[in-house]
Amino acid sequence: MDLLRDRLVRNGFSPLTVEGAAGGVVAQAALVTFADGTLAFAKTFADPGPDLFAVEAEGLSALRAAALATPEVRYVSPDLLVLQPMSPRPADGRFWERLGRELARLHLSTVNDRFGWHRDGWLGRHVQENSWDSDGHRFFAERRVLRWLREKPAEDAFDPADRRALERLCVRLPELVPATPASLTHGDLWCQNVLADTVGAPVVIDPAVSYAWPETDLSMLYASPRPPESDRLFPAYQEVRPLDDGWRERMALLHLRELMSTIAHGDDDWGAAAEVRRLTGPFRVRG
Repeated sequence: MDLLRDRLVRNGFSPLTVEGAAGGVVAQAALVTFADGTLAFAKTFADPGPDLFAVEAEGLSALRAAALATPEVRYVSPDLLVLQPMSPRPADGRFWERLGRELARLHLSTVNDRFGWHRDGWLGRHVQENSWDSDGHRFFAERRVLRWLREKPAEDAFDPADRRALERLCVRLPELVPATPASLTHGDLWCQNVLADTVGAPVVIDPAVSYAWPETDLSMLYASPRPPESDRLFPAYQEVRPLDDGWRERMALLHLRELMSTIAHGDDDWGAAAEVRRLTGPFRVRG
Protein backbone atom coordinates (compact mmCIF):
# COMPACT_ATOMS: atom_id res chain seq x y z
CA MET A 1 0.00 0.00 0.00
CA ASP A 2 3.02 2.34 -0.07
CA LEU A 3 2.16 3.70 -3.52
CA LEU A 4 -1.43 4.45 -2.52
CA ARG A 5 -0.34 6.07 0.74
CA ASP A 6 2.19 8.24 -1.10
CA ARG A 7 -0.40 9.39 -3.61
CA LEU A 8 -2.89 10.22 -0.87
CA VAL A 9 -0.28 12.41 0.81
CA ARG A 10 0.74 14.02 -2.49
CA ASN A 11 -2.91 14.89 -3.13
CA GLY A 12 -3.23 16.64 0.23
CA PHE A 13 -4.66 13.90 2.46
CA SER A 14 -3.41 12.80 5.89
CA PRO A 15 -4.01 9.04 6.10
CA LEU A 16 -3.65 7.38 9.49
CA THR A 17 -4.24 3.85 8.24
CA VAL A 18 -4.39 2.36 4.75
CA GLU A 19 -5.82 -1.17 4.81
CA GLY A 20 -5.78 -3.10 1.54
CA ALA A 21 -9.22 -3.92 0.13
CA ALA A 22 -9.91 -7.30 -1.46
CA GLY A 23 -11.66 -7.79 -4.77
CA GLY A 24 -9.85 -5.50 -7.20
CA VAL A 25 -8.03 -7.14 -10.09
CA VAL A 26 -6.03 -4.23 -11.49
CA ALA A 27 -6.05 -1.28 -9.06
CA GLN A 28 -4.38 -0.85 -5.71
CA ALA A 29 -7.31 -0.16 -3.40
CA ALA A 30 -7.76 0.36 0.32
CA LEU A 31 -10.04 1.49 3.10
CA VAL A 32 -8.44 4.65 4.48
CA THR A 33 -8.81 6.26 7.89
CA PHE A 34 -7.92 9.96 7.87
CA ALA A 35 -6.55 12.13 10.65
CA ASP A 36 -10.01 13.60 11.35
CA GLY A 37 -11.44 10.10 11.88
CA THR A 38 -13.38 9.85 8.64
CA LEU A 39 -13.27 6.76 6.43
CA ALA A 40 -13.03 6.50 2.66
CA PHE A 41 -12.26 4.05 -0.09
CA ALA A 42 -9.28 5.04 -2.22
CA LYS A 43 -7.60 3.52 -5.23
CA THR A 44 -4.80 4.13 -7.66
CA PHE A 45 -2.97 2.41 -10.49
CA ALA A 46 0.78 2.10 -10.86
CA ASP A 47 0.48 3.83 -14.24
CA PRO A 48 -3.06 5.17 -14.71
CA GLY A 49 -4.31 6.48 -18.02
CA PRO A 50 -4.48 10.29 -18.07
CA ASP A 51 -8.26 10.46 -17.66
CA LEU A 52 -8.96 7.05 -16.13
CA PHE A 53 -10.34 8.24 -12.80
CA ALA A 54 -12.18 11.20 -14.33
CA VAL A 55 -13.96 8.77 -16.67
CA GLU A 56 -14.80 6.43 -13.78
CA ALA A 57 -16.18 9.31 -11.70
CA GLU A 58 -18.29 10.45 -14.66
CA GLY A 59 -19.64 6.92 -15.11
CA LEU A 60 -20.59 6.67 -11.44
CA SER A 61 -22.42 9.99 -11.68
CA ALA A 62 -24.26 8.97 -14.86
CA LEU A 63 -25.52 5.73 -13.32
CA ARG A 64 -26.56 7.46 -10.12
CA ALA A 65 -28.42 10.17 -12.05
CA ALA A 66 -30.37 7.47 -13.88
CA ALA A 67 -31.47 4.75 -11.45
CA LEU A 68 -28.56 2.84 -9.97
CA ALA A 69 -26.94 3.68 -6.62
CA THR A 70 -23.19 4.37 -6.68
CA PRO A 71 -20.73 5.68 -4.07
CA GLU A 72 -20.30 9.41 -3.65
CA VAL A 73 -17.15 10.64 -5.38
CA ARG A 74 -15.17 12.61 -2.78
CA TYR A 75 -12.03 13.36 -4.76
CA VAL A 76 -10.65 12.65 -8.20
CA SER A 77 -7.27 13.42 -9.75
CA PRO A 78 -5.20 11.86 -12.57
CA ASP A 79 -3.64 9.36 -10.13
CA LEU A 80 -6.19 8.98 -7.31
CA LEU A 81 -9.89 8.32 -6.75
CA VAL A 82 -11.47 8.66 -3.30
CA LEU A 83 -15.00 7.39 -2.75
CA GLN A 84 -17.55 6.99 0.00
CA PRO A 85 -16.87 3.64 1.69
CA MET A 86 -19.34 0.82 1.05
CA SER A 87 -20.21 -2.40 2.89
CA PRO A 88 -20.06 -6.05 1.76
CA ARG A 89 -23.27 -7.18 0.12
CA PRO A 90 -25.57 -9.42 2.20
CA ALA A 91 -26.05 -13.09 1.33
CA ASP A 92 -29.74 -12.46 0.72
CA GLY A 93 -31.84 -13.20 -2.34
CA ARG A 94 -33.96 -10.10 -1.69
CA PHE A 95 -30.85 -7.98 -2.21
CA TRP A 96 -30.42 -9.44 -5.70
CA GLU A 97 -34.11 -9.02 -6.48
CA ARG A 98 -33.83 -5.34 -5.67
CA LEU A 99 -30.73 -4.99 -7.83
CA GLY A 100 -32.53 -6.75 -10.69
CA ARG A 101 -35.43 -4.29 -10.57
CA GLU A 102 -33.13 -1.29 -10.30
CA LEU A 103 -31.01 -2.50 -13.22
CA ALA A 104 -34.15 -2.99 -15.31
CA ARG A 105 -35.30 0.55 -14.48
CA LEU A 106 -31.90 1.87 -15.53
CA HIS A 107 -32.18 0.13 -18.89
CA LEU A 108 -35.81 1.20 -19.41
CA SER A 109 -35.24 4.84 -18.55
CA THR A 110 -32.16 5.45 -20.69
CA VAL A 111 -33.08 4.10 -24.13
CA ASN A 112 -30.97 5.73 -26.83
CA ASP A 113 -30.88 5.56 -30.63
CA ARG A 114 -27.07 5.22 -30.73
CA PHE A 115 -24.51 2.88 -29.23
CA GLY A 116 -21.39 4.24 -27.54
CA TRP A 117 -20.52 7.18 -25.31
CA HIS A 118 -19.29 10.72 -25.84
CA ARG A 119 -15.72 9.69 -24.98
CA ASP A 120 -13.65 6.54 -24.87
CA GLY A 121 -13.41 4.92 -21.45
CA TRP A 122 -11.33 2.33 -19.68
CA LEU A 123 -11.73 -1.34 -18.94
CA GLY A 124 -8.95 -2.39 -16.60
CA ARG A 125 -5.66 -1.19 -18.07
CA HIS A 126 -6.93 -0.78 -21.64
CA VAL A 127 -9.03 1.77 -23.47
CA GLN A 128 -12.69 0.89 -24.00
CA GLU A 129 -13.59 2.19 -27.45
CA ASN A 130 -16.93 4.01 -27.41
CA SER A 131 -17.26 5.72 -30.80
CA TRP A 132 -20.92 6.29 -31.62
CA ASP A 133 -22.65 3.83 -33.95
CA SER A 134 -26.29 3.42 -34.96
CA ASP A 135 -25.86 -0.35 -35.50
CA GLY A 136 -25.73 -2.43 -32.33
CA HIS A 137 -24.40 -5.55 -34.01
CA ARG A 138 -21.54 -3.63 -35.62
CA PHE A 139 -20.81 -1.81 -32.35
CA PHE A 140 -20.63 -5.06 -30.37
CA ALA A 141 -18.51 -6.76 -33.03
CA GLU A 142 -16.01 -3.95 -33.61
CA ARG A 143 -15.87 -2.14 -30.25
CA ARG A 144 -16.51 -4.96 -27.80
CA VAL A 145 -15.08 -8.15 -29.39
CA LEU A 146 -12.71 -7.73 -32.34
CA ARG A 147 -11.12 -4.63 -30.83
CA TRP A 148 -9.26 -6.84 -28.32
CA LEU A 149 -7.48 -8.81 -31.04
CA ARG A 150 -5.07 -5.88 -31.43
CA GLU A 151 -3.62 -6.39 -27.94
CA LYS A 152 -0.45 -8.49 -27.78
CA PRO A 153 -1.73 -11.19 -25.35
CA ALA A 154 -4.73 -11.80 -27.64
CA GLU A 155 -2.47 -11.92 -30.70
CA ASP A 156 -0.48 -14.62 -28.94
CA ALA A 157 -3.54 -16.55 -27.76
CA PHE A 158 -5.26 -17.00 -31.15
CA ASP A 159 -3.97 -18.41 -34.40
CA PRO A 160 -5.32 -17.30 -37.82
CA ALA A 161 -8.02 -19.97 -37.79
CA ASP A 162 -9.20 -18.81 -34.37
CA ARG A 163 -9.38 -15.22 -35.56
CA ARG A 164 -11.31 -16.11 -38.71
CA ALA A 165 -13.83 -18.09 -36.67
CA LEU A 166 -14.34 -15.14 -34.33
CA GLU A 167 -14.79 -12.81 -37.29
CA ARG A 168 -17.37 -15.19 -38.85
CA LEU A 169 -19.28 -15.27 -35.56
CA CYS A 170 -19.36 -11.47 -35.57
CA VAL A 171 -20.71 -11.42 -39.14
CA ARG A 172 -23.53 -13.72 -37.99
CA LEU A 173 -24.47 -11.61 -34.94
CA PRO A 174 -27.69 -10.27 -36.54
CA GLU A 175 -28.95 -13.86 -36.70
CA LEU A 176 -27.94 -14.59 -33.09
CA VAL A 177 -28.89 -11.46 -31.15
CA PRO A 178 -32.19 -9.57 -31.57
CA ALA A 179 -31.88 -5.98 -32.70
CA THR A 180 -32.46 -4.05 -29.46
CA PRO A 181 -32.13 -0.31 -28.77
CA ALA A 182 -29.19 0.83 -26.69
CA SER A 183 -29.50 1.74 -23.02
CA LEU A 184 -27.04 3.10 -20.50
CA THR A 185 -25.08 0.12 -19.18
CA HIS A 186 -22.69 -0.32 -16.28
CA GLY A 187 -20.37 -2.23 -18.60
CA ASP A 188 -18.43 -4.31 -16.06
CA LEU A 189 -21.17 -5.65 -13.83
CA TRP A 190 -19.71 -8.74 -12.22
CA CYS A 191 -20.31 -9.67 -8.59
CA GLN A 192 -17.15 -8.02 -7.26
CA ASN A 193 -18.54 -4.70 -8.49
CA VAL A 194 -21.75 -5.10 -6.47
CA LEU A 195 -21.63 -3.89 -2.85
CA ALA A 196 -24.11 -2.51 -0.32
CA ASP A 197 -24.73 0.75 1.50
CA THR A 198 -25.10 1.11 5.25
CA VAL A 199 -28.66 -0.25 5.23
CA GLY A 200 -27.90 -3.18 2.91
CA ALA A 201 -29.21 -1.75 -0.38
CA PRO A 202 -27.33 -2.49 -3.63
CA VAL A 203 -24.54 -0.16 -4.76
CA VAL A 204 -22.40 -0.66 -7.88
CA ILE A 205 -18.78 0.38 -8.40
CA ASP A 206 -16.08 0.35 -11.11
CA PRO A 207 -18.27 1.04 -14.16
CA ALA A 208 -17.20 1.07 -17.80
CA VAL A 209 -20.31 2.89 -19.01
CA SER A 210 -21.67 3.17 -22.51
CA TYR A 211 -24.97 2.92 -24.32
CA ALA A 212 -25.13 -0.73 -25.35
CA TRP A 213 -27.44 -3.72 -25.40
CA PRO A 214 -28.99 -4.12 -21.94
CA GLU A 215 -28.37 -7.86 -22.10
CA THR A 216 -24.62 -7.22 -22.01
CA ASP A 217 -24.97 -6.12 -18.37
CA LEU A 218 -26.98 -9.24 -17.61
CA SER A 219 -24.45 -11.47 -19.35
CA MET A 220 -21.64 -10.21 -17.14
CA LEU A 221 -23.62 -11.15 -14.04
CA TYR A 222 -24.99 -14.38 -15.47
CA ALA A 223 -21.77 -15.84 -16.88
CA SER A 224 -19.25 -14.71 -14.23
CA PRO A 225 -18.81 -16.56 -10.91
CA ARG A 226 -21.64 -15.58 -8.56
CA PRO A 227 -23.45 -16.77 -5.43
CA PRO A 228 -26.55 -18.98 -5.74
CA GLU A 229 -28.87 -16.31 -4.34
CA SER A 230 -28.08 -14.09 -7.34
CA ASP A 231 -30.35 -16.34 -9.44
CA ARG A 232 -33.21 -14.26 -8.09
CA LEU A 233 -31.99 -11.17 -9.95
CA PHE A 234 -33.09 -12.40 -13.37
CA PRO A 235 -36.83 -12.99 -12.75
CA ALA A 236 -36.96 -9.75 -10.76
CA TYR A 237 -35.42 -7.91 -13.71
CA GLN A 238 -38.08 -9.34 -16.02
CA GLU A 239 -40.87 -8.12 -13.75
CA VAL A 240 -39.86 -4.62 -14.83
CA ARG A 241 -38.31 -5.22 -18.25
CA PRO A 242 -39.20 -8.53 -19.94
CA LEU A 243 -36.46 -10.14 -22.03
CA ASP A 244 -36.74 -11.55 -25.53
CA ASP A 245 -37.05 -15.32 -25.90
CA GLY A 246 -33.77 -17.20 -25.78
CA TRP A 247 -32.03 -14.74 -23.49
CA ARG A 248 -30.35 -17.47 -21.42
CA GLU A 249 -28.79 -18.96 -24.54
CA ARG A 250 -27.39 -15.53 -25.47
CA MET A 251 -25.63 -14.95 -22.15
CA ALA A 252 -22.48 -16.91 -23.02
CA LEU A 253 -22.28 -15.30 -26.46
CA LEU A 254 -22.58 -11.76 -25.06
CA HIS A 255 -19.96 -12.64 -22.45
CA LEU A 256 -17.44 -12.71 -25.31
CA ARG A 257 -16.54 -9.12 -24.49
CA GLU A 258 -15.38 -10.09 -21.01
CA LEU A 259 -13.54 -13.17 -22.27
CA MET A 260 -11.67 -11.15 -24.88
CA SER A 261 -10.82 -8.40 -22.41
CA THR A 262 -9.53 -10.95 -19.91
CA ILE A 263 -7.24 -12.47 -22.53
CA ALA A 264 -6.06 -9.04 -23.73
CA HIS A 265 -5.09 -8.15 -20.16
CA GLY A 266 -2.91 -11.25 -19.98
CA ASP A 267 -5.20 -12.83 -17.37
CA ASP A 268 -6.17 -16.04 -19.18
CA ASP A 269 -5.45 -18.28 -16.21
CA TRP A 270 -8.90 -19.84 -16.03
CA GLY A 271 -9.56 -20.92 -19.61
CA ALA A 272 -10.97 -17.80 -21.27
CA ALA A 273 -9.30 -18.58 -24.61
CA ALA A 274 -10.65 -22.13 -24.51
CA GLU A 275 -14.15 -20.75 -23.91
CA VAL A 276 -13.78 -18.39 -26.89
CA ARG A 277 -12.79 -21.37 -29.03
CA ARG A 278 -15.83 -23.30 -27.80
CA LEU A 279 -18.15 -20.42 -28.71
CA THR A 280 -16.56 -19.97 -32.13
CA GLY A 281 -16.42 -23.71 -32.89
CA PRO A 282 -19.56 -23.69 -35.08
CA PHE A 283 -18.03 -20.92 -37.20
CA ARG A 284 -14.84 -22.73 -38.12
CA VAL A 285 -14.30 -23.92 -41.67
CA ARG A 286 -13.23 -27.53 -41.62
CA GLY A 287 -11.42 -29.15 -44.53
